[in-house]
Amino acid sequence: MAKRSETGGRLDDAARAGWLYYVAGRTQDEIAAAMSISRQSAQRLVSLAVAERLIKVRLDHPIAACLEKSEALRARFSLKYVEVVPSDPAGVSSTVGIAEAGAAEIERWLRKTDPIVLAIGTGRTLKAAVDQLPPMECPQHRIVSLTGNIGPDGSAAYYNVIFSMADAIKARHFPMPLPVLCSSAEERELLHDQSMVRSTLALGAAADVTFVGVGQLAEDAPLCVDGFLEVQEMRDLIAKGGAGEICGWSFDRDGRILDTPINDRVASVPLPPRETSTVIGIAQGKQKSPAILAALRGGLLNGVITDEASAEYLLRD
Repeated sequence: MAKRSETGGRLDDAARAGWLYYVAGRTQDEIAAAMSISRQSAQRLVSLAVAERLIKVRLDHPIAACLEKSEALRARFSLKYVEVVPSDPAGVSSTVGIAEAGAAEIERWLRKTDPIVLAIGTGRTLKAAVDQLPPMECPQHRIVSLTGNIGPDGSAAYYNVIFSMADAIKARHFPMPLPVLCSSAEERELLHDQSMVRSTLALGAAADVTFVGVGQLAEDAPLCVDGFLEVQEMRDLIAKGGAGEICGWSFDRDGRILDTPINDRVASVPLPPRETSTVIGIAQGKQKSPAILAALRGGLLNGVITDEASAEYLLRD
């Protein structure tokens, strides 16, 4: 009990030091004086605040090279929204940078006073973005999941983000009470015919803004790693020309949804019409770049948040 109290007290000190440094703009010497600790202790507490994610930093200064690539992508693919963040050449994370940019854009929509329907997909990048959101009171909005929230073994799908959003955002949330993939096309039709599911499908189709991840098709892709598809099923998709997936929907290199038995089992809400919804894909990285390009080619997305290296790939093709 004493150990837990000591740990909690240290995090409290770290939060205070982090606030003084990043928000109040105090120097480490000033923090040390204010908290009656040494300068070295102040430095360690500020570092701890960052390590424990008590401090979330966003870069507000637009970088010229990123802006140029954003405008080039907007013009090339007729996009409604584009955000290109700097690349970290030595980075190994697939979410750093775009998660913060995604959180900022989600927050911007949630700050609207007029009621909106916000649809959300699933995946590691979206979950990282949602984890960056501050607590917000948004009773006027409705947030709907495009994907089922039940995993292959019947447990809650770990990267289904609507439950994470519900922890931070006080709004009406509408999860999709279905598996990500049904066992058959017949089962999907039966489940989609339930009144509660029909209302969620209709709400997703009416979304004002939609945020989705973009996944690659490969044997080490999340659909396989997370147990939704067998390796042979993934190989079959690739053999049919599959280039990527959004919310479980597999598509070819021209962004056309594949006509396959696997897509017949996808329980997700179809992507809302791009004529009436801003559909923003959040993804980056060498593995995902071909899938992002395919989705943009086919008009599956009319918005994108990515990094410089991926933007260069999209513009070079």
